[in-house]
Amino acid sequence: MRCTALAAVVLTLVSCGGDGNTTNWKDIGARCATPRTGIDPNTGQAYPDKQGKLDDEKTWLKAWTDDTYLWYGEVPAVDASQYTTATDYFAQLKTLAKTLSGNNKDRFHFWDTTAHWEQLSQSGVEAGYGVTWSLIAASPPRKVVAAYNEPGSPAAAQNVTRGVEVLTVDGVDVVNSTGQSNIDILNNGLFPQAVNQTHTFTLKDLDGSTRQVQLMSTNVTSTPVQNVHTIDTGASGKAGYMLFNDHLATAEKGLIDAVNQLKMNGGIDDLVIDMRYNGGGYLAIASELAYMIAGPSKIAGRFFERLTFNDKHPTVDPVTGDQISTTPFYSTSLGLSAPGGAALPTLGLPRVFVLTGSGTCSASESVLNGLAGIDVQVIQIGSTSCGKPYGFYPQDNCGITYFSIQFKGVNAKSFGDYADGFVPGATTAGSFAGCGVADDFTHALGDPAEARLAAALAYRTAPTCTGLSASSALVLGGASGEGRVIKSIWQQNRILRR
Repeated sequence: MRCTALAAVVLTLVSCGGDGNTTNWKDIGARCATPRTGIDPNTGQAYPDKQGKLDDEKTWLKAWTDDTYLWYGEVPAVDASQYTTATDYFAQLKTLAKTLSGNNKDRFHFWDTTAHWEQLSQSGVEAGYGVTWSLIAASPPRKVVAAYNEPGSPAAAQNVTRGVEVLTVDGVDVVNSTGQSNIDILNNGLFPQAVNQTHTFTLKDLDGSTRQVQLMSTNVTSTPVQNVHTIDTGASGKAGYMLFNDHLATAEKGLIDAVNQLKMNGGIDDLVIDMRYNGGGYLAIASELAYMIAGPSKIAGRFFERLTFNDKHPTVDPVTGDQISTTPFYSTSLGLSAPGGAALPTLGLPRVFVLTGSGTCSASESVLNGLAGIDVQVIQIGSTSCGKPYGFYPQDNCGITYFSIQFKGVNAKSFGDYADGFVPGATTAGSFAGCGVADDFTHALGDPAEARLAAALAYRTAPTCTGLSASSALVLGGASGEGRVIKSIWQQNRILRR
């Protein structure tokens, strides 16, 4: 699945060799049915593509999968000739096994055009309105609400804020409409794939009033770190809060600035990181964040994450050819968006509160697991995370970047078995203390009265999940639940830089 094919995702929802030899795929790549020409703007060099055939692209995909895919032995036999595109063939090259809970073991297999992947991952720029929607109910009667918006975006300008419900899109009823043509209208309006597309929405605000707005899609730059502030709770001291939505390259500077801000004016006693909608991204940024929370004394002699590849590659990384090593706790900036080599600021906290949801995935889960590996107490408030201890290197071939699971990560205590997610307050191995609390769309993110943040603040003084005032507010407030936040699939992963 292409990561920008969100309409296809929503359609499903709203419609009811042992020697470690890795030379083969490296030697036969860039033989393309339609070669790119000219200069790659990211490298300044000519594209490597040579004239080839579709069969060459399929042969490369099979060789790459056989050598690097974590579960290569579980890929079913596939007749490549039955598929008319390389991407359709790629979709078949994955395990069909299930986890203990019945989820697909590999539900993260996808592709994107290389041009779009590079634009989004490096700059956070993507066509849209600057609003992230949550599907509270995916089948009739459906419910679609705004989870959050981007500062300065078209959605922000029209006051499409958290909790605002979408009733109609271009005249089509969101709640009860059926039929493929109506579903296509809903998908195209909610998830525009290009700039300068205008769609009309009927919205319902939290006070019950309705209004009609027009939104025009534009190139929106994501702000991955938002709403950083300190909450003075009196006797229990100051708690810092930050909303962290994506492990984009631009998050590096945002997180550094956030920690510096929280250190000012006497610092904080506790930190609440809101990652309920953070699907992941660069593992290096997860490591930087974990270091800034823990500080230097906690990380001495220990690593953030160790990667394991398939049994063909016990010691050598099949993609880079380097000896497999651990991902450290990075103590200096890596130059992703902040000047490289600068010492990172630290909070030196013995514990951290993390607000989670089903959209908390991959690199975000690595933050929790990595901190637990060095005995920083993690208190989890919210709902079960997505469950992805796996990751990959993005791999370009002929203008398509493929994402196929290549490694599993474990923390400094060798734990990484959370394929069904971290459950707050569970007693199973690798779980965290905390409370299950539904998502509360009746309050802004960062508002001390918002259910998950309120529960975290209450837990600081009374570590219990009973009698939380936030729980009754959820029943009375109307819009609550878990929902499914729709984001680009690549933003739900653990990605390595080369």
